[in-house]
Amino acid sequence: MLTVSQLFIYPIKSLGGIELSSAEVDKRGLKNDRRWMLVDNNNQFMTQRENHVMALLKTAIINDRIIITNKLKPGEHIHIPVTLTNSKSIRVRVWNDDCDVLEADTSVNNWFTHQLGQECKLVYMPDESLRIVDTKYASGEEITSFTDGYPILLLGQASLDDLNSRLEEKLPINRFRPNIVFSGGKPYEEDEMEEFIINDIHFFGVKLCARCPIPTIDQESAVQSKEPLKMFSTYRQLNNKIYFGQNLLHKGTGTIHVNDSFEVLKRKQGMFSLKMNN
Repeated sequence: MLTVSQLFIYPIKSLGGIELSSAEVDKRGLKNDRRWMLVDNNNQFMTQRENHVMALLKTAIINDRIIITNKLKPGEHIHIPVTLTNSKSIRVRVWNDDCDVLEADTSVNNWFTHQLGQECKLVYMPDESLRIVDTKYASGEEITSFTDGYPILLLGQASLDDLNSRLEEKLPINRFRPNIVFSGGKPYEEDEMEEFIINDIHFFGVKLCARCPIPTIDQESAVQSKEPLKMFSTYRQLNNKIYFGQNLLHKGTGTIHVNDSFEVLKRKQGMFSLKMNN
């Protein structure tokens, strides 16, 4: 049986995530997931790809506040609201999308500038800012937040276990920044999930997740290495891209919980054979 084993949100894009026992699913994905984002002086989005220190900024939500703490400097922390209203509106770019957003206070921007060693601004995606999912993969007018492109990322625990069986040093789930992790089944079974249900919410596997270098960054030290991309290149590479996890769209809203069961309605042919290279 397939069941939800972990749930994660990432309130600020490319900063530390929060593990949840239950998560509300709204029209953009999991509630409070990547509604905030850091941008540079050119209003271009920032990620760990360019600034590894972002990995050290950890987040927590208490009541209606997000608390951000530098892991290596625990005394240096800041609070921001979960949602932002009545603030300066600016236009920013995330990948190929231009979005109208609200800018945080100068004091907040200065704090992040100090922590990251580069001038930056924190911005929030208000409800009226609608970022449409790539119409090549979307079935309607689905929207997302500041994700790399899709509302939800699914990953199987068996897939991570298989990867770790090949590595000298096991990697934690936080290297891969999923939203929904499931247990049960076989390695890379998420590749084949075309449609499934959790608590009457329909999820659709629309595109495997092409991996950037972020999984090579240790989320506790910000040190980068060659793994897991070096290992993935031996069995999860296609057309010079490495794939791990499935991007999801969804229909319906509600709440999902750890230990909820999956009902798989439709499967598709996986892109990779499941031959194990020992």
